[in-house]
Amino acid sequence: MFVDKFLPLVLIVCMFVALLVVLIGVIAMAKNGNFNKKYSNKLMRMRVLFQGVAVIVFAAIIYLSR
Repeated sequence: MFVDKFLPLVLIVCMFVALLVVLIGVIAMAKNGNFNKKYSNKLMRMRVLFQGVAVIVFAAIIYLSR
């Protein structure tokens, strides 16, 4: 029950947030303004964090679904 309902939702949310952070970072780099200089490194760290969580949740889904 936990694997069937909660973990896939967490996986989808993490993937969506990672995509959103990447899009914000790409748009900021394209504009090359003050926002990019101030937040580009933090945005990419957030992307790596959410992608890592998504991979761990995906592995947990595979492991627990056996």
